[in-house]
Amino acid sequence: MTDSILRRYIDYLTVERGLAQNTLDAYRRDIAEFLAYLEEKEKAPQGVSREEIRDYIQLLYSRLAPRSITRRISSLRSFFQFLLLDGYLEHDPTETLETPRNWRTLPVYLTPAEVEALLVQPDLTTPHGIRDQAMLELMYATGMRVSELVSLRVDAVQMQAQFVRTTGKGRKDRIVPFGDSAARALQRYLERAYPHFRKKKPSSPYLFLTQKGGKMSRQYFWMIVEKYGRALKISDKLSPHVLRHSFATHLLENGADLRAVQMMLGHTDISTTQIYTYVTRRRLKEVYDKFHPRS
Repeated sequence: MTDSILRRYIDYLTVERGLAQNTLDAYRRDIAEFLAYLEEKEKAPQGVSREEIRDYIQLLYSRLAPRSITRRISSLRSFFQFLLLDGYLEHDPTETLETPRNWRTLPVYLTPAEVEALLVQPDLTTPHGIRDQAMLELMYATGMRVSELVSLRVDAVQMQAQFVRTTGKGRKDRIVPFGDSAARALQRYLERAYPHFRKKKPSSPYLFLTQKGGKMSRQYFWMIVEKYGRALKISDKLSPHVLRHSFATHLLENGADLRAVQMMLGHTDISTTQIYTYVTRRRLKEVYDKFHPRS
């Protein structure tokens, strides 16, 4: 039923609104994810309430930036307007839904102990476990975006010098170093697992591959992270982006220069990076309140 509604919705956007293919793909992804969320809750889109939509948006705050959430809300509004026009609904539950404007939500991040527990979760007796650990180690070691990680090419990794060359937003290249732990995980992957995945597509230029030898998608890696998060009972706050937040937060907590963190994250504006200083200040205040005798 939901597949049929999604197809009709995309047809409506194509024919009635004449949207570009990139925009159609974005709407399709957003609504497919929302419908999957409803299926887990055993809810149909025709019976969802405004409060339930707000619950879904609140869940997104642990995974996405406010700008991305604004787009998701726009997608939801368009979808429910279609349902109303097509006779599926009598009232639009998104009609009075607020849109976040320049909200500064503090990043969700893991503690160092949670990161350590996560990194030892993969089973290193299997090619998949070796690959998963290498991806998790490299993401935490470099703070790359998930899109950058899955698009990483083999020739972009310099094992001896221990750095990666990645292309971020605006097609801007940057160099990010990684440490010994990530280097060991990568070396293990290249020697013991990469040949296993590469067999079906020897010409693939990508570093991290699926069982069929193809490039890994962002959604696939998201599922990998979620699987290990469930095992640790931290899936409610774990996502690929949370590893990026953890990278930045832990660097600043240990005295890293803000400009250096900005360069490694690939932020154009340092004000984007400064959000992590609020996190570290809050953390310092928590430590003070907990341990100082006159707090």
